[in-house]
Amino acid sequence: MPRPAKDLCLENLRHRILMCDLEPGADLDEVSLADRYGLSRTPLREVLQRLAGDGYVTLKPNRGAKVAPMNVVAMRTFFQTAPMVYANIGRLAAENRTPEQLDHLKSAQTAFRNGVAARDPGATAAANHQFHAVIGEMAHNPYLTAALARLLIDHTRLSQTFYRPASPAEQVLVVKAGDQHDAMISAIEAQEPALVTDLTLQHWDLSRDRLERFVRPDPLPVDVIPFKDKSHAV
Repeated sequence: MPRPAKDLCLENLRHRILMCDLEPGADLDEVSLADRYGLSRTPLREVLQRLAGDGYVTLKPNRGAKVAPMNVVAMRTFFQTAPMVYANIGRLAAENRTPEQLDHLKSAQTAFRNGVAARDPGATAAANHQFHAVIGEMAHNPYLTAALARLLIDHTRLSQTFYRPASPAEQVLVVKAGDQHDAMISAIEAQEPALVTDLTLQHWDLSRDRLERFVRPDPLPVDVIPFKDKSHAV
């Protein structure tokens, strides 16, 4: 049975936002979206309201919808909050995971490894998103799971930098991230919460500097000709 157009629209917009196909802060034109997804304005607005509730977009009266921004204030809060949430979720996941959830986690890890092997940053980022979302489900804590879901939106957008390595050394970090996933799976399966917490924080530290480069890019090259020699320039 075909899925309703509204559900497909919701799923596709989530994916496009996570993959930065729709850039942070971008305006979302309702007319264009309605045409693209074959929806009338009412169901489209229901989709946008759902996305706003999940943290993917912002809605303001008389100003329409925008993709959730990644400004300085948001990123400062993200980098302060993420390690605390991830560590506590990892600990609870080790205590509360089910065999079925372990199977889902291993499936997400297989998709992650496949994405790394194919040098496909989008597929890798999506699989990483699913990997950490499954760990969130394992925690069985609705308060932390809600916080994780919001963090993962920005984490997945930021990870576009990490999963596009610009050098062999950076590619090694991506491979190491996969190795850390395997270690986390083993520790969760063995129900060792202290070890999972430690591995989670190591995993966060591995990618943190590269994630920060998403919002702190390398400076533009500086012309080596002394500025005083250009004082006559218009």
